Amino acid sequence: MTSGTIRYWAAAKEAAGTAEESVEGETLEAVLKSVRDKRSGDDRLSRILERSSFLVDGAPVGTRAHSEVRITQGSVIEVLPPFAGG
Repeated sequence: MTSGTIRYWAAAKEAAGTAEESVEGETLEAVLKSVRDKRSGDDRLSRILERSSFLVDGAPVGTRAHSEVRITQGSVIEVLPPFAGG
């Protein structure tokens, strides 16, 4: 299994209760599912993940399907929730 790190920013950090954690998965979809499953009784993070943007190893995921975004050994996934302000 491929392992890496997921980093949470702003509201995602608060909902996750941590700034980062180790994760496992072959795709971004699998990683996000495991993160949600860890917090199955609390849907705050799940709601934020639905609205967030992601970077994988510094590259924006954009509109690509999460099932198509491959995670490599040591990948860093950044969760960027929508920011308020303007």
